[in-house]
Amino acid sequence: MLKSVNCLIVDDEPIARDILENLLSKIDTVRVVGNCKSALDAFNWINKENIDLIFLDINMPQISGLSFAKSINKNIKIIFTTAYREYAIDGFDLQAVDFLLKPISFERLLQAINKYLNESNKVNNLTNEEIVVEKNDFCFVRSDRKMVKVIFSEIKYIESLGDYLKIHLLGKTVITRDTISNIEAKLPQKDFIRTHRSFLVSMVNIDSFTSEYIEIGKNQIPIGRNYKKAVLSRLESKQ
Repeated sequence: MLKSVNCLIVDDEPIARDILENLLSKIDTVRVVGNCKSALDAFNWINKENIDLIFLDINMPQISGLSFAKSINKNIKIIFTTAYREYAIDGFDLQAVDFLLKPISFERLLQAINKYLNESNKVNNLTNEEIVVEKNDFCFVRSDRKMVKVIFSEIKYIESLGDYLKIHLLGKTVITRDTISNIEAKLPQKDFIRTHRSFLVSMVNIDSFTSEYIEIGKNQIPIGRNYKKAVLSRLESKQ
């Protein structure tokens, strides 16, 4: 049985940490042992846990991710995460395993994990069949001053409206304050597809599609230019 890769997440943004931890929870061979907001906190985790891999934000207060990476044991591997592309060269100069630009997609994260495993000679590449789907088939979202249960199989599509999400269900619509990337990380990847920066669609509820849009009932959900290739490839594989 493959030994789990012990990971530490270091990022000063709570939402960024939560999104990344949700994504990593879908990969069976990865175990997140710590989640911290600063390099100082990270030093404490390293001293008490056996850490294999750190997902490290670069732009942090007090001690930057780059400075922190220079100061730790070189046996601990680093995957940098940042919203700033210009840091990439500095990150690779430190022999980082990979450099992930936020917002991080699940597919790109899986590539980075595979790269780490290959470089460490731990295992052959992970495939989608080796991804562990979250055990829950629902989540709770805050709406109208209460926590509302959303069953994944009842979602038709999710629409982003600025700081809010409109979750279109089979029997009702729920509005919650959240980001589409955050709720995407909670959904089973095999059942949902991102068609646009503002839309997530349930695969099973798609009635028809063209190269420009997806139809669910009387609703037309656009396929964004940057998503078109991946969306059409996935939909056409079902023919």
